[in-house]
Amino acid sequence: MIDPENHLGIVAVLIALSALSFTLERTRLGSLLTGTVIMILLSIFAANVGVIPHQATAYDWVFAYLVPVLIPLFLLQGDVRRVVREAARTGLAFLIATVGTVIGVLVAVSILDLSALAPEAVIDPTRKEAAIAGLFAATYIGGSVNYAALGEITGLVSDPSFFAAATAADNLFSAVFLSLIGLIAGNRWLNARYPQSLSAETTADTQNLPAITLRSILLALAVSALLVVISDWLGQQLAFAGARFVILTLLTLAIATLLPKIRIWTAGSFEIGVRLSFIFFGSIAAGANIKAMLVVAPLLIGLVVILLAIHLTVLLAVGRWMKLSLPELLTASNAAILGATTAPAMAAAKGWHDQVTPGVLVGVMGYGLGTLIGTALFNLM
Repeated sequence: MIDPENHLGIVAVLIALSALSFTLERTRLGSLLTGTVIMILLSIFAANVGVIPHQATAYDWVFAYLVPVLIPLFLLQGDVRRVVREAARTGLAFLIATVGTVIGVLVAVSILDLSALAPEAVIDPTRKEAAIAGLFAATYIGGSVNYAALGEITGLVSDPSFFAAATAADNLFSAVFLSLIGLIAGNRWLNARYPQSLSAETTADTQNLPAITLRSILLALAVSALLVVISDWLGQQLAFAGARFVILTLLTLAIATLLPKIRIWTAGSFEIGVRLSFIFFGSIAAGANIKAMLVVAPLLIGLVVILLAIHLTVLLAVGRWMKLSLPELLTASNAAILGATTAPAMAAAKGWHDQVTPGVLVGVMGYGLGTLIGTALFNLM
């Protein structure tokens, strides 16, 4: 219905689907699926019934310009000193979760033959397993923005059907995993075998949240765009080709740590980043050809199941040995697998008020670590 060259029309549909996804997320079924999964399903449907095209310049624009801006929007709240000060124990649990993710990725890649995946990707076939390992390590340490960054760095984004199928598998199983850790949290047998939380905080840190204003949102967008420009310039000066997202991540974290008041000046950066990320999800999902997705789905499902099983096993075993509480471990796992949006929400819903602020902080740090670790793993492999 909409021509691939009708850029504004395509963007308008993506924005409309984003709004619809946020609306449906408030329903009982929608809250189980999450807005991210709803957006992916709606975009796949819209593309496969012919409302929007599978490939268009508008989607390339999203990857080239919107995704880089999302990274600073998420990381402007990432003061490293604040994480250490306010979320030390949950931060330790998050590091264990990160190790579990990396081990899970390596085991899955060693068991499964992933070299046949992403046949259309502009990448050496011998490097595909390394690329897929880096991609899933990044998304299960950080989140969707890290996923997009590794897609660009590895070249996997050049195969839209694979990338959309991988995105669907990632998000659908993330939703299943959220339900699983919710069940674990209520298991009395497990709770009795872990120490109670030692945190002195008993209420959510809501009084110290900076006020979100139109000025702070506009400043957040301006600062994020400027950081992307500076990072690109630094990459050119250092002849550091392909490291756009690594430089951008390190630069943003450095500014957030050395200039902590920027968190107040750019209040709302995280929230606006979450909303804009739905356009990114739609752009990925629109490239999905259902027939092509079904071909790669079994291997992707196997990959995600193995990864998440090992992630959870390592987290619970090492966490118990290090005398971390179950709320701390599950909040960290949620932050790693699903990101900084669902971790504090789950903590609040479970009554773990001492984990609300740490959930946000370690989730934001995950956005910083995801790209770095995913890129390192890809290059080492």
